[in-house]
Amino acid sequence: MDYQQEGRHIIRQEMQSLELTIEAVNEAFGQAVERILECRGRVLVSGMGKSGLIGSKVSATLASTGTPSHFIHPAEAVHGDLGRIHSDDLVILLSNSGETAEVVRLLPTIKKFGAEMIAITGRRNSTMARHANLVLHIGNISEACPLNLAPSSTTTAMLVLGDALALTVLKARGFSKEQYALNHPAGTLGRSMLKAEEAMRPTSQLWTAHPDEILIELIQKGVRKNSRLSAVCIIDDEQHLLGIFTDGDLRRLLCKDFQLLQSHVGEVAAKNPKRVVEGALLAEVFFLMRSLEVDEIPVVDADNRLVGMVDIQDLLKVDVGPTEFSDKA
Repeated sequence: MDYQQEGRHIIRQEMQSLELTIEAVNEAFGQAVERILECRGRVLVSGMGKSGLIGSKVSATLASTGTPSHFIHPAEAVHGDLGRIHSDDLVILLSNSGETAEVVRLLPTIKKFGAEMIAITGRRNSTMARHANLVLHIGNISEACPLNLAPSSTTTAMLVLGDALALTVLKARGFSKEQYALNHPAGTLGRSMLKAEEAMRPTSQLWTAHPDEILIELIQKGVRKNSRLSAVCIIDDEQHLLGIFTDGDLRRLLCKDFQLLQSHVGEVAAKNPKRVVEGALLAEVFFLMRSLEVDEIPVVDADNRLVGMVDIQDLLKVDVGPTEFSDKA
């Protein structure tokens, strides 16, 4: 037996089954999207066995993309979990045969509660389909299993159809990346969508100076304060950012002339330094710092008033790594 050939054959079979599932994206599919958008309660998803595992994933996708959703295990439902269903909820039921005993047993009670039902099934005339308000037919699919028994092509079709529902609803809602990141704060995307002000050091912790301060006196002041920051932000009386003076600037200055330590810091600081405005994503800050090869970026408000500083050490704490912004750097 050629294992590779058999594996490719199974994948091709599942791909062919998805061509049939495209037919499920019809008028009923559009109505299902509208019902989800109009749902005032929760979108509850239920299924048994492998269909239940797919249903759990569909529910999780809905919940993470702006549609409040829970999975209800049909066997647990008849032991009290039916109390989670309310009249303003929408229930999505998954069963290829549409005759799964644990799911069929729920139908009369769901109807009594007044919740609408959407059936995702391979049989239009099944018990589940007849009781549902809407039927999404995945097609008359044969399983990729050599015995035509183990759920494979059918569960793939349910998964893809569930994704199509959830992501069409996402687009219809105008659900944004920022909203998505709120539901994924621990993931790479969630961290990359943090704003600069969520990681910056506020002005109370910054090393700031007016442009007429003497550089050597400023350095001595920083040593006494034991400042760990490697940059001084130059500001006016109204906190407007005028310039920045870094450790690198100091080293280059000392190579030229020690007497320059008696200069006003405003004379030797970098004018009009790179900065970000409040609301900038940390991912953008990260790639700006990387492209400029600097360790800190000042943060200003809309009127160019200094509000904080993002230091490279602050970014390391939140682990902002490569994202789509890398193409913009």
